[in-house]
Amino acid sequence: MIDALNHLPRPRAGSDTLAERFTDLAPPLTARQAAVESARCLYCYDAPCVNACPSEIDIPSFIHRISDENLQGAAERILAANILGGSCARVCPTEILCQQACVRNNAQECAPVLIGQLQRYALDNAGFTEHPFQRSPATGKRIAVVGAGPAGLSCAHRLALHGHDVVVFEACDKAGGLNEYGIARYKLVDDYAQREVQFLLGIGGIEIRHGQRLGSNLSLASLREEYDAVFLGLGLNAVRQLGLPDEEAPGLLAATAYIRELRQADDLAQLPLADRCLVIGAGNTAIDMAVQMSRLGARDVNLVYRRGHADMGATGHEQDIAKANQVRLHTWARPDAVLLDDQGQVRGMRFMRTALADGHLRDTGERFELAADAIFKAIGQAFDATALADPTAQQLARDGERIRVDAQLRTSLPGVYAGGDCTTLGQDLTVQAVQHGKLAAEAIHAQLMLNVEAA
Repeated sequence: MIDALNHLPRPRAGSDTLAERFTDLAPPLTARQAAVESARCLYCYDAPCVNACPSEIDIPSFIHRISDENLQGAAERILAANILGGSCARVCPTEILCQQACVRNNAQECAPVLIGQLQRYALDNAGFTEHPFQRSPATGKRIAVVGAGPAGLSCAHRLALHGHDVVVFEACDKAGGLNEYGIARYKLVDDYAQREVQFLLGIGGIEIRHGQRLGSNLSLASLREEYDAVFLGLGLNAVRQLGLPDEEAPGLLAATAYIRELRQADDLAQLPLADRCLVIGAGNTAIDMAVQMSRLGARDVNLVYRRGHADMGATGHEQDIAKANQVRLHTWARPDAVLLDDQGQVRGMRFMRTALADGHLRDTGERFELAADAIFKAIGQAFDATALADPTAQQLARDGERIRVDAQLRTSLPGVYAGGDCTTLGQDLTVQAVQHGKLAAEAIHAQLMLNVEAA
């Protein structure tokens, strides 16, 4: 899809300059900073930060180990709960999770312990020479995991830890899912997503098969026949539509398509760049897209959302990042029409002003236009139903478009489990997907061992 932008110029800045603009958004803590910050933790009993962490990391415990300069111990405590703790430390919205719950948020201090940065510090400096966990004796059981994103990788690692053999089926050329293809480049730098995958695979017992897509060259029926259990970590791969005429015009595309290309680019100077760009949406993907266009050198970057700032999916921290990168945030406006030039290329968009009336979003009748050389949709992603097109997969109970699961991540089909964005449990967050994978693995292990005992 990004080929539709090839008529646009390339960034004016050179490769080295652009590389500098996409370095770490938040520089890591120094040893001195980590010591000072870890000393601020009160090591609360019944710590509210732990309750706010979707992956249930024992936060006071790992911070106490940092304070004692036991970085390997701190890292092991984190990884025991979240094997993708390194990426989560970088991309997790800690400002609305663990750090928001920190008891240091009081009238005297108004500043939480920097839990996310301490988590990153421990994992970046643990200095493991080998994988910190060892597998249990082999069980002889084989489990299929569909999807090598955070949910699938977490599930695979925990199953391997219990002594099971795992085969992960992945459609893309690289494992990592959202971490590899969908996160802003300045949040996960230096090929971190792949380095984390390789570390995870160090447990042993996990095989990843690429180019395997459920509903295409892979069927749920065959997986159920061949494996002792199946975990579906499919993610959200379909792009929601604006529902406007000319939505397929050259120059209007999904933000995720451009982010994917940007993350895989060896030379950012070769990417097509819209001098004037529009981003439609209000979540983290919209912010990521807008900020990255600005860092590439776009002169005019506008993000438009149909409601107000308080309703945006992106946190206040993410909105501040956008503002700091000269992104204009327009609220209370919805897309009304795509504007094209004489060659049928995108030249802008017309918007309708909106307002709340009796609790409902209404059009005010006032319109305005914004010029753009490219428009990026970031209005959310949907579950791609083609993955569940075969007769066996169609038997899965759904909640809307997503797969229904119970508290143990079991689907309506015996032996089939699911987690992450393809289910309706929790928020669409990396850390939540990791937790789903871990919990599903524990449920699968318990059921398989129960079956062994019964036999």
